[in-house]
Amino acid sequence: MSNIILIGYMGCGKSTVGIRLSYRLKMPYVDTDKLIEKEQMTTISQIFETKGEAAFREMETECLKKLFENKQDYVIAVGGGLVLREENRTLVRKLGKAVYLRAKPETIYERLKDDTTRPLLQCEDPQGKICAMLKERGPIYESAAEFVIDVDGKTFDEIMTEIEETVK
Repeated sequence: MSNIILIGYMGCGKSTVGIRLSYRLKMPYVDTDKLIEKEQMTTISQIFETKGEAAFREMETECLKKLFENKQDYVIAVGGGLVLREENRTLVRKLGKAVYLRAKPETIYERLKDDTTRPLLQCEDPQGKICAMLKERGPIYESAAEFVIDVDGKTFDEIMTEIEETVK
């Protein structure tokens, strides 16, 4: 399989880069969060609220397993926490080439500070939470990824070109 899987923290650009990259490479685009929302007929926020994070993480694993059934190659954007489970990291590695879009906490905060749809950031100190979560998740993202691309200060075109050159 030669899927390109974009991983990283929320707000690093997985969805935006993924959509644009899919057009550039003439490959279909899939967003695991959107697949889960469609299947569950509700939002990620509502799933977290009503069923909890553990149930959502299980849904992510099932979503990855279903992607194996497709014989077509995709550009896939996964939720920011998907690779936290070892089982999911293994599935991602088997599914294709994982690219970690790495962004600094300041970049992420600037992108997400007005976004109320992110359940994990609805707290007293979202910037502090971003820093703490990145410190914890950064090494996990790196271990799950075949390639790491720093996205700070780069245009979408620059990021896509770097992904293309890296995964070839």
